[in-house]
Amino acid sequence: MAAVIGSTTVLTSHKPLPPAAAPTPAPPTLRLVGFGHAAIAVPADWPRNRSRCGTPQQNTVQIDDPSMYTECGTTRPDNVDSVQMSSSPTVGFQADRTFVIHGLQAERQQTSCRNDWNGTKVCSGVVSIPSLNVWFRAESSTSAENVDRMLSRIQIVPDQVGVPDPWSVTGPPTGPLLSGYTPLLTEAGLKVQSRRVKSPNYPSGTILGVSPATGTMLRLGATVTVTVAK
Repeated sequence: MAAVIGSTTVLTSHKPLPPAAAPTPAPPTLRLVGFGHAAIAVPADWPRNRSRCGTPQQNTVQIDDPSMYTECGTTRPDNVDSVQMSSSPTVGFQADRTFVIHGLQAERQQTSCRNDWNGTKVCSGVVSIPSLNVWFRAESSTSAENVDRMLSRIQIVPDQVGVPDPWSVTGPPTGPLLSGYTPLLTEAGLKVQSRRVKSPNYPSGTILGVSPATGTMLRLGATVTVTVAK
C-alpha cells in the first residue's frame, strides 16, 4: 500500500504598516523673569537681549537691552518671538480692556499686526500691571497666536521677587549709584552685598553690574551682589 502525504502551503499576506505618527513635541521648559512679584514664563533656553538696535534677531527676552538706544534699519527675521519687560510704560501703549491677574488689575493692549518695511509681518501685544509698575510686551513674526500665548503666561508670584532695574533710579550721566539702588533692593525684600572694583572712568559708587541679573526671580531674603566703582 502506498501512502501519499499531501503538504499544504499557507500564504500570509503582509500589508505595509501605516507610517508612525510624529511624536508630539514636549512643551518647552520655562523659567520666570519679572519685576516685583509680577513675572512671565519664557522658554528656559531663551537668551537675553539677542537683538540689534532693539530688534530681536532670534527668540529672546529683552531686559535692559542696551541696543535699544541705537538707531539703525534692522528688521526682525521670520519666525522670531520675543518678550520685552519694562518698569516704565512701553512706547505707544494704550489699554483696550482691563482684567484681573491673581487679584491685581491688569490692562491689555490687544494684539495687532503690521508689515515691517521689508514685508515681514510682526504682531505685538502688551499687558500692564499698573500697581506694580510692570509692562510686558510680546512680539512675534510667527503669528498673533504666539503673542497671545506668551502673554497668557504672566503670573503673580507672592514668594518670589524680581531683581529691580538699577537704571530705574536717578544718578549721574555715567550711571546709577549704589546709594539710590540699595533702597529698591531692601524694599523688594532682598539683601544687598556690594563688591567694589577700581574703575577710573566712573565716579565712586557707580553701579557697574548686578548679579543675579536684572529681572531674575529670587526667593525673598536672597542676596543680590552689586559691583560698584571705588
